[in-house]
Amino acid sequence: MQDLKIQKIDVFQVDLPYSGGVYLLSGGREYRSFDATIVRVTTNTGIEGWGESTPFGATYIASHALGTRAGIAEIAPSLLGRDPRQVDRINDAMDFALIGHNHAKTALDVACWDILGKSVGLPVCELLGGGTGKPLPMISSIYAGDPEEMRRRTADHRARGYLGHSVKIGALDSEGGPALDAERIAACLADKKPGEFFIVDANGGLLPETALRMLRLLPQGMDFVLEAPCATIRETMSLRKRCPYPIVLDELAQLDEDIAFIVANDLADGIGLKISKAGGLTHGRRHRDICRAAGLTMSVQETAGSAIAFAAIVHLGATIPTRLLRCVLKSDDMVTAKTAKFNAQYGDGGVIPPDLPGLGIEVDHAVLGEPVMVWGN
Repeated sequence: MQDLKIQKIDVFQVDLPYSGGVYLLSGGREYRSFDATIVRVTTNTGIEGWGESTPFGATYIASHALGTRAGIAEIAPSLLGRDPRQVDRINDAMDFALIGHNHAKTALDVACWDILGKSVGLPVCELLGGGTGKPLPMISSIYAGDPEEMRRRTADHRARGYLGHSVKIGALDSEGGPALDAERIAACLADKKPGEFFIVDANGGLLPETALRMLRLLPQGMDFVLEAPCATIRETMSLRKRCPYPIVLDELAQLDEDIAFIVANDLADGIGLKISKAGGLTHGRRHRDICRAAGLTMSVQETAGSAIAFAAIVHLGATIPTRLLRCVLKSDDMVTAKTAKFNAQYGDGGVIPPDLPGLGIEVDHAVLGEPVMVWGN
């Protein structure tokens, strides 16, 4: 086997303005732009691998952009000289250098998978277990707002070929509380078409009490899953006993052991698998396998991100059996900056990864600019 070593690591910072102007989330959280950290890992043979980690601000989960780059600064020196194709050993080295901070490890891990694919001439999805060859349905992200305006945004995404819709809720009592959230859900589902899938996502913004009040205000026959209703495991366990709708966990499903705990305690019917939340494709693959063994459905997403993050989403999503995969998030549609061209195929309401080595992306160096940190030469 050819000797392949990490020779250089470059880190780039790119602002990704939200394409919808202002993104509104439960608890009064607002986002206008996302701070992306993009990594280039170069080997002694000249092969380059790319990865991205873009936190959803600093108030979504325990991650933020400055912390991502600070974490990479702790990790990067210990990766120089290592074989990037040994992705498990790379992750062992990252864990030894820095405990936790999955968002800091993601871009490095994904870049190593990109190198692995390029080194053997195969797409990343084939190395993750093999793509199903089926189009992956894409999910929209409908931020919280006026119910009828949310209905219009859902219709707009439907017209663009989206089969899944993530409807954000979690109104404070001062904003309208459970009654407003019930109106939002009813409005977004009013024009539901056959084959569409709806996730109602509170991003941990409800209490068991407010969730139950909201659900009891809904019209009969609503077809959706409730994602991340509560902020804590205890609250989620309490609601789970009384909730008539399937529950999907996201923010509470970050580590390998979180997924195992969720399965062991029957806390959910599915998970929102976000790659940077997991720590990269290596851990994302483990989450996929635990969920598959337990019969949990999955949507593969990211906290935020450009085309580089979307490429990783699609490659992992392509390896999930069709009956377990609900949707993938087209993260690059949420931002205006175009960091790369992802040569995917679109059609039949979904996306298929390209038959190209690695992630199958062409990075726009002009958008990235000069690196803000460099290790090696």
